[in-house]
Amino acid sequence: MTSHSFVNGHIVTPRGVLSDAMVDVEGGIIVAIVDRAGPGAIDLDGGWLMPGFIDTQVNGGGGVLFNDALSVEGIAAIGDAHRPFGTTAFLPTLISDTHEAIAQALDATDAAIAAGVPGVLGAHIEGPVINIARKGIHDPRHFGALDDALMALLLKPRRGQVMVTLAPELAPADRIAALARAGVLVSLGHSDATYAEATAGFAAGVTGVTHLFNAMSPLVHRAPGVVGAALDDSYVYCGLIVDGFHVDDAVLRIALRARPADRMMLVSDAMPCVNAATKSFVLQGREIHVEGGRCVGADGTLAGSDLDMAAAVRNTVDRLGVPAERAAAMAATNPAAFLGLSRERGTIATGRRADWVQLDAGLHAVTTVIAGEIAAHAPPPLVSA
Repeated sequence: MTSHSFVNGHIVTPRGVLSDAMVDVEGGIIVAIVDRAGPGAIDLDGGWLMPGFIDTQVNGGGGVLFNDALSVEGIAAIGDAHRPFGTTAFLPTLISDTHEAIAQALDATDAAIAAGVPGVLGAHIEGPVINIARKGIHDPRHFGALDDALMALLLKPRRGQVMVTLAPELAPADRIAALARAGVLVSLGHSDATYAEATAGFAAGVTGVTHLFNAMSPLVHRAPGVVGAALDDSYVYCGLIVDGFHVDDAVLRIALRARPADRMMLVSDAMPCVNAATKSFVLQGREIHVEGGRCVGADGTLAGSDLDMAAAVRNTVDRLGVPAERAAAMAATNPAAFLGLSRERGTIATGRRADWVQLDAGLHAVTTVIAGEIAAHAPPPLVSA
């Protein structure tokens, strides 16, 4: 058994925020937490210890785009890029692509889990059953129906979680229900659904909303749309991109007041530019440039983000006024619940994996720990090319 002690900080646990603590770890699992530090304690110096961040939407990082690197090595490189920012678990995310690419993505994720790539929980297939009216940066050439072939791909037993983002107005309710019964996590996104169509999707088995407000029918006073349906629902989990570009801060504050706190999740929607010296990249043949932290195509369409999870937490606290411990829950506890993994991760508590991130007083990541072992330190500053 190994003991990890911390003093002079803020240690986020389900029992409250502790200033000092000793966390005992055995076999990568937390076996005890004592409300006092032991010998050799780490001085947090006013900083934070939070549960490891769980990101359900990671398109890329470290110069690698998942669509272009459907392999164990590609997934590992993406994980390596995000781990220094506190991400201890993630879903590599495939942007709308061919059935062949979807099969390769799911197979690569299985292989990555089997190979022990740190933090891989499964895969997020974003599209191709999405509405062209709300396509965002997705390529319409790859759009299609939730047909038998795609159902077979999504329903094939896998080592990890399978999450799919789709537009419910384009997907038969019985097929959504079949996916949900099989354990596939169905999330609404890139949708022009009416309020009625969105709520019907929720009733059929949709349990998430992908990047709330973005690429979906907005809330209008006589046409609530997807946004109105999501804000009116108390069960589905909503992902939020808090980067100052995707959604206005005031709108995010309103959303956080409107819905249960435990149903909101932070996501990065990260692109290859995260933790990469070269910020520009190519997405399915289109040049994407990063301008002041904002990823855009040639026509100005947002193309994912240059956001990491520590920055998402920091923005949630600094820009939205959310207490840090609640932001930690949005980045770790709530995603774990959405994925059905609360019994093993998402909190610093006995019986859970010893995954955590140490942050300084300004909420910048310092050290990331996975299964009780140091997995990454804060990256050095990058010089953009």
